[in-house]
Amino acid sequence: MPNSDNKFGTYNKQTTIYEQYQAYTNAADSSATETLDTLTVFANTDAAKAAIFTTEALAVFDECCTNLQWGLVADGNGDNTKLKVTFDFGTKGGDIAESDDWAGLFNSRYTALANANGWWKSTTGKMGVKSVSSSDHLF
Repeated sequence: MPNSDNKFGTYNKQTTIYEQYQAYTNAADSSATETLDTLTVFANTDAAKAAIFTTEALAVFDECCTNLQWGLVADGNGDNTKLKVTFDFGTKGGDIAESDDWAGLFNSRYTALANANGWWKSTTGKMGVKSVSSSDHLF
């Protein structure tokens, strides 16, 4: 559950959509990607979160964010194949170092997990997830 430190307002609102893709190596273009023929259709946000993020990554969202909302996004076929999240951060208040406040903790914990390959859930085959920033917030 998100923290409740909103006494001084909330800041740094962000929305990200996580989309599935299939990566392949192309000698002419090593950054090329193609769409999966069959995308995973998520039954609900919990299933999507569990498919994309590790338990530790989800704990970072839950502990560091003050407001946090998840939603599914339909693709062009109307299937819920994308996951969307909107979050922001409150502050602990007082004379606290930026790195010790919620946004700073989120960033440092994300970096530590990502560097240890512990942020994203391992996927089979060549399926991956890319993140796209959005200004269409859930709250």
